[in-house]
Amino acid sequence: MFTLLKEDGQARRGVLKTRHGEIQTPIFMPVGTQATVKGMTPVQIEEVGAQIILGNTYHLNIRPGSDLVHEMGGLHKFMNWKKPILTDSGGFQVFSLSKLRKITEKGIEFRSHLDGRKLFLGPQNCYEIQKNLDTDIAMVLDECPPYPCERDECESAVARTIRWAGEFLEHATNDGFIASGHHVFGIIQGSIYDDLRQRCGQALAEMDFPGYAIGGVSVGEPEEEMIRQVAVTAPVMPKDKPRYVMGVGTPPQLLKMVGLGMDMFDCVMPTRLARHATVFTPTGVLNLKNERFKHDANPIMAADNYTCQNFSRAYLRHLIMAKELLANTLLSIHNTHFFLDLMAQARTHIEAGDYALWSAAWIERYNAGDK
Repeated sequence: MFTLLKEDGQARRGVLKTRHGEIQTPIFMPVGTQATVKGMTPVQIEEVGAQIILGNTYHLNIRPGSDLVHEMGGLHKFMNWKKPILTDSGGFQVFSLSKLRKITEKGIEFRSHLDGRKLFLGPQNCYEIQKNLDTDIAMVLDECPPYPCERDECESAVARTIRWAGEFLEHATNDGFIASGHHVFGIIQGSIYDDLRQRCGQALAEMDFPGYAIGGVSVGEPEEEMIRQVAVTAPVMPKDKPRYVMGVGTPPQLLKMVGLGMDMFDCVMPTRLARHATVFTPTGVLNLKNERFKHDANPIMAADNYTCQNFSRAYLRHLIMAKELLANTLLSIHNTHFFLDLMAQARTHIEAGDYALWSAAWIERYNAGDK
């Protein structure tokens, strides 16, 4: 159940109740594709403020296999994470593994990126895999078109996405999955075509999903187009359901999308950039490999996380230059906390009624420093 607590312009403050706890929105969700957020323990993930994390249906079904996860008591027990989990459906791999898949009307035929064996993902087994994982929020199977994408190709992808969503929802409903407290989110596709986005959104809204997502953004299109597609799609997304933008984004992008009425986000950026010695600050990113940090006794920034409370930029740079694994963990702790704390600040300013002014000033300072 999703409860909308406060609106400030289009920005929304809400709470989503799941089987494993409540999620305060807007929220950023760290990505744990293979049942782990890279470089961090579950305790560390919780300490930085994570309320929910992601897993990936395609990857977890290949390795270790959803049957094994089910045998081990479900994904929560398997990875020792006690809070909510959302699992992506594998539809994004239509885009990211385009050379290893074939799309049919019934689903997606893959060749495993690990050993080349044949795999099939359709609405029914996509649902069954996520049921095996015992996820809190299951994403329907969708087709994520690339950018650029011809209109005819996109129209076919949207038609399949709508049909597969209905089949997935039917399986989840008939099987008692939703009645037992799990959530299922529909995914709105349409690339850069406004009318296709709205057609897809309206069709999914009529199916009455527990939640809705915008997919197929941040796949190579300009940032302005990405933001525009979110703005175009928002009006057809039910107001009383959670709204999730998949696979985004930078801190300014997140704040802009919160301002457009979005509630949930995920991205690999915090941990991926951490593994490349890059950290986030309110005045942009820093690359700690830079020589100027060699004698810098300051923390990355004044922040309430383990890394900033205990270590200097000089020490972190030393770990990076020495190729010590601890560098990945400490920078991932900081970056993940930065994103989660940004969403906590957004919630506070929506409640205070000054979100638009605060977010505009925050973005201006970040962009000015980043240059």
